[in-house]
Amino acid sequence: MSNEAPVQRDVPRGNLVGFKKYFKDDIVSGLLVFLIALPLCLVISIASGFPPIAGIFTAIVGSVIATMFSDSELTIKGPAAGLIVIVLGCVESFGGDGSSIGGWGANDVAAYRAALAVGVVAALLQIFFGIFRAGILGEFFPISAVHGMLAAIGVIIIAKQIPVALGVSASGTPIEMLGKIPEFIASANPAIAAIGLTSVLIMFVWPMIRTKTSWTKLLPSPLIVLLVAIPMGMGFDLMHKHSYTLQNHEYQLGEQYLVEMPKHVFGMFDQLTTPDFTALAQPKAWSWVFMFFVIGSLESLLSAKAVDLLDPWKRKTNMDRDVIAVGIGNVCASMVGGLPMISEIVRSKANIDNGARTRFANFWHGMFLLVCVAFIPMVLHRIPVAALAAMLIYTGFRLAHPQEFMNVWRIGREQLVIFAVTLVAVLATDLLIGIAIGIATKIAMHLSNGVPLKTLVKPEIELLDDDGQTVRLVAYKSAVFSNWIPIRRQIERVGLLERKNVELDLSETQLVDHSVMDKLHEMEADFEQQGLVFNVTGLDAHEPVAAHAQSARRRRVSKIQRLTVVAAPELQTTLENEFVRLGASGFTSTPCVGAGRSDIQSGEVSRKPQVRIEVIAPPGACNEMIEVIRREFQPKHKMTFCLETVLVARTDAFAVHPAAAKEGAAKQDTAHERAANLRDRQAQPQS
Repeated sequence: MSNEAPVQRDVPRGNLVGFKKYFKDDIVSGLLVFLIALPLCLVISIASGFPPIAGIFTAIVGSVIATMFSDSELTIKGPAAGLIVIVLGCVESFGGDGSSIGGWGANDVAAYRAALAVGVVAALLQIFFGIFRAGILGEFFPISAVHGMLAAIGVIIIAKQIPVALGVSASGTPIEMLGKIPEFIASANPAIAAIGLTSVLIMFVWPMIRTKTSWTKLLPSPLIVLLVAIPMGMGFDLMHKHSYTLQNHEYQLGEQYLVEMPKHVFGMFDQLTTPDFTALAQPKAWSWVFMFFVIGSLESLLSAKAVDLLDPWKRKTNMDRDVIAVGIGNVCASMVGGLPMISEIVRSKANIDNGARTRFANFWHGMFLLVCVAFIPMVLHRIPVAALAAMLIYTGFRLAHPQEFMNVWRIGREQLVIFAVTLVAVLATDLLIGIAIGIATKIAMHLSNGVPLKTLVKPEIELLDDDGQTVRLVAYKSAVFSNWIPIRRQIERVGLLERKNVELDLSETQLVDHSVMDKLHEMEADFEQQGLVFNVTGLDAHEPVAAHAQSARRRRVSKIQRLTVVAAPELQTTLENEFVRLGASGFTSTPCVGAGRSDIQSGEVSRKPQVRIEVIAPPGACNEMIEVIRREFQPKHKMTFCLETVLVARTDAFAVHPAAAKEGAAKQDTAHERAANLRDRQAQPQS
């Protein structure tokens, strides 16, 4: 009950009252998030082939625009590692080298301005995307394919940043660069590699230290990296160009290994850059517009949904409005030289953990970034690029963590196949083609599992009952990721919009995939938040492909038991009544004649009138029937019985064991009681 209290009585809101009331909580969280965001903005920008300050521009713009336009209270808007691969690919396609080490030439500037123009158009598409209430399209993509794409992004980030952390210039495809890692190690610049490896070690070890002691929890890993790496860079005198010799090999050091930043106060205004819209005349620009738009919108929607689940007050973001806010922010950021922004999950999670209450925490984190880059850019210039590369290596490792493979495996082997196919396809091609291959793989699996082609996109769903309080919907053929959006809209229309409970019957479906099982779980939480009940029924006849609660369900023949009893005719009515009482939904009784063992052994076969009764029921019911026969009938009457396992198409066609039925009814009563309690609490005046 204590966990629900803040949801019902005092829900923080990002309005004028909330600004005053939660000022202390939000500004403290904003400061702590700033300490994480500062190095991440720099490293993401450098890795994307943009000037380092571009990432800070994005975070500042996002902090203002999102606070004004979005109703997402706890998300932090800014550049994200998940977009590095797309932005860098765009820069390189326009002739920039995207190098983190070396000079910033005319080709790099031209490619940078072309990418800004791509960002503006993609942002306008995001705005229209939200205006036409298309935010629900984020529900389309299968979960395993999205996770495979993110894991591939992690691998690409690692491949691209290892040479940077070692002080080596390199280029090539991710697969080529992974194969060249031994060469990078052999040709590493020892001084730069010392900074990079030390920083990597801190990124991996510090989180474990933070769990051991309380005082370290306020010090994020990126901040510790900067506190160590900056003095190391000063010790190696990276501010001045010079060389040193180690084991008869001469190595060069200088400012090219430091972050390029303005060298005077308010120098940030000299770095403002406008887009070059003439680049849009090139056909290749529009493929990058589509990539920016699709992947950026998808990642932002998924992150915003994840933050909603983490919100202690269970506030729900209007996804269409949030996409519009991100689109407006991206237009503004691109017009001044910033990276694309999304709702960023890592900084948002830190925002929640730091005690933020409203969207003004996002605003304050941007203001701290503004003050920092405006007044002390000279300090930021002393940050070694190798230290920032180490942060990205850690980020990439988390995206492609081996535990991700195990998590997908637990959901089902077919999900691991989709995950792995998407990962490999992205590495071998690009993000858009890779995720398309992952989606095609999942569709092929659905067709092989008997899903009709016509229901892959257009579901068959029917409203059967509506008593004014509860609506019963029945889905036919399939409920899979590709037809989930129409199903969701129907559920929301008859349930959330009309304020009615919903029962979704899936007994007539051939397949319910993992993505839909996951969405149904979210839908249950959405209804409960509104004081309503959402129940899913009809999955008893479906077989889960794995032990995971949200694994896919396939309808197959199931095992059940058949009890056959042969007894005297006078026992027929008594036995039939007893079987029905114990859970049989029906029986078959056939008059017959027969002889028992004693009749045959007497030497003269005596055929006596008998009755043969057959019952098909769940194992629990059959076991109780046998116990009753042994206890109450066999001691007094001659009779025989046998129990066998049979296969049936649907187990729900047979009676549920009384105990199970009683338990199910109790759960139903509890759900309705919970909904009633929620409505009562919401009716109370808020403090």
